[in-house]
Amino acid sequence: MAAEGGGKEMNEIKTQFTTREGVYKLLTHSEYSRPNRVPFNSQGSNPVKVSFVNVNDQSGNGDRICFNVGRELYFYIYKGVRKAADLSKPIDKRIYKGTQPTCHDFNPLTATAESVSLLVGFSAGQVQLIDPIKKETSKLFNEERLIDKSRVTCVRWVPGSESLFLVAHSSGSMYLYNVENTCGTTAPHYQLLKQGENYAVHTCKSKTARNPLLRWTVGEGALNEFAFSPDGKFLACASQDGFLRVFGFDAAELHGTMKSYFGGLLCVCWSPDGRYIVAGGEDDLVTVWSFLDCRVIARGHGHKSWVSVVAFDHCTTSVEDGDLPAEFSGSDEDFHEQNHFGAGRDRANSSHSRLSKRNSTDSRPVSVTYRFGSVGQDTQLCLWDLTEDILFPHLPLSRTRTHTNVMSATSPPATGQTTSFTPNSNTGSNSSSTKGNSIIDSAFIATSVSKFATLSLHDSRKERHEKDHKRNHSMGHISSKSSDKLNQLSSTRTAKADAAKTLGTTLCPRMEEVPLLEPLVCKKIAHERLTVLIFLEDCLVTACQEGFVCTWARPGKGLLSSQNNPANSPSGTVV
Repeated sequence: MAAEGGGKEMNEIKTQFTTREGVYKLLTHSEYSRPNRVPFNSQGSNPVKVSFVNVNDQSGNGDRICFNVGRELYFYIYKGVRKAADLSKPIDKRIYKGTQPTCHDFNPLTATAESVSLLVGFSAGQVQLIDPIKKETSKLFNEERLIDKSRVTCVRWVPGSESLFLVAHSSGSMYLYNVENTCGTTAPHYQLLKQGENYAVHTCKSKTARNPLLRWTVGEGALNEFAFSPDGKFLACASQDGFLRVFGFDAAELHGTMKSYFGGLLCVCWSPDGRYIVAGGEDDLVTVWSFLDCRVIARGHGHKSWVSVVAFDHCTTSVEDGDLPAEFSGSDEDFHEQNHFGAGRDRANSSHSRLSKRNSTDSRPVSVTYRFGSVGQDTQLCLWDLTEDILFPHLPLSRTRTHTNVMSATSPPATGQTTSFTPNSNTGSNSSSTKGNSIIDSAFIATSVSKFATLSLHDSRKERHEKDHKRNHSMGHISSKSSDKLNQLSSTRTAKADAAKTLGTTLCPRMEEVPLLEPLVCKKIAHERLTVLIFLEDCLVTACQEGFVCTWARPGKGLLSSQNNPANSPSGTVV
């Protein structure tokens, strides 16, 4: 975050903000960046991303951080709120030629103080498996780009697996890999395994085990991000065609969908209990979707440009009623049986907790607050509270932090879509699968699979839109002008008609049909667009496109002064 230039507006960078918990403070000495601290010229480069892992170091300094800036990849000991960052001593630094790192992910199962498994995706389509502690490069996947030639948009280890990982590309395809398999010397041949509404799953035809195990194609646009549910049983996918699609991971069944108000969806995350999904994108909104009801329950409007990251704060999310422990920990088995549970669908986990009283009109009010945050290309950080007046609109309103339309908030949930159980973050194994329903052969490992994709991408057009995005889009009905822009963003000529069809339905309610959240906090914290938001136990971490990774101490957690010599830090001015 360069401290120079741009006049008064460019220097109005906040270094602290206040919520009901107290004051969050920027720790300027805990900033991570390239060793020279020079702002990175971000024109035309891929977004800066950050990954964390804990290696269970006995010294108590077990956190490790990885981030990419341009062609460079850095790996440091992360000292957080405890000590100032020492940028002169990266554990590992890599500079790539001809391609740039775009995303990365650590495997928490295999991480030790002596070794970590880090997947890195690249702009030319390859995926590298490296160990930055041993400074080794163990494998390169899609090396010849025979599987996919487009940019890697998201890479994740499959939860509970030491060998399976998912890779999404800007081509719209997503692939499942096994680190033990090779990729072959010829382009893979695929055979249709399963087909559903706007998606298909193909298996790789081969006499010997090779990558990829599966290819998914879904929708009509690039897949921008995917996220596993807390228990690893479901996969939420945010696509450039504006659709959120949620799949059962083992059986590759479509659980539910949601359509953005406008444009593509860029980011997605799950609540810690797996009951809610938040997505953000080119409509400048954050949209809250109920997993159980398969419908939009709220939207949040605070950003002035595209929303690039959404994340739940597990430390501030709270349930304040001891009477209903199952409210946030089980699958609503009885609820589904009362609501014509999908015929032929077996449970994927036999250990079900009792019925949640969530939809019971005679249950006592539960004091619930979900905290989530978002950052965007408008350089702003927003924090949001999702409270019981939104979650349980039939109960008396007890909080006033949100603008709610009580008439619309009490509308009945979507029918015919609640055909699966709620993801449960407390269930043990990821390996149990539905009887006869799993698309994965036992040879593919018990953790199974899921993938997501889309058929065509206009990457250069998307990048151009990111640069030119200065609009202030009206949040009323989709006007003819905004419909034209939607048509441009879509990869089909029918996008305009499709938008008109979905607007006002459960896929995409009108603005006045669902509660509109206002942010608790909305602060400009950078000079360049924000690309990272991660909530940790004692801090939250943000990063901008200039390559500065900032640590914000939670109230009472900051051991370092954020006010010392602010002029020496490039991260902003003190307010």
